Amino acid sequence: MAVRPAEGYAGNVTPQLAWSWVQSGEAVLVDVRSDAEREWVGFVPDSVGLAWKQWPGMVPNPNFDAAVRAAVPPGKKAVMLCRSGVRSIAAARRATELGIEAYNILEGFEGDPDAQAHRGRKGGWRYHGLPWRQG
Repeated sequence: MAVRPAEGYAGNVTPQLAWSWVQSGEAVLVDVRSDAEREWVGFVPDSVGLAWKQWPGMVPNPNFDAAVRAAVPPGKKAVMLCRSGVRSIAAARRATELGIEAYNILEGFEGDPDAQAHRGRKGGWRYHGLPWRQG
């Protein structure tokens, strides 16, 4: 449950630590997956849906900077969530450049793929039983 150091942003945290910060009001959960991913795979209630990249073509979201500044009040941390913990690193770095204390959530929403390339069986937000909904 400790913060793991990272280069270019505040650090990496487990889904459980991120959730405890959100519950205590210390942090805002920013889900940087695409709108389609949140719709099809599931989402965390009361999270801020703010795509880092968007379909078609997975192009960078030109509104990310303004939206993340608006979503995370001064004095609060941002915990960034994506599918596996890759896009959320880039989003945490960018938020840090904007002056926000930003963290990457390890394992992401779906976790790492297993030997059969299925997600959701090896870690991740859902795997750990944290709140989420579908559709």
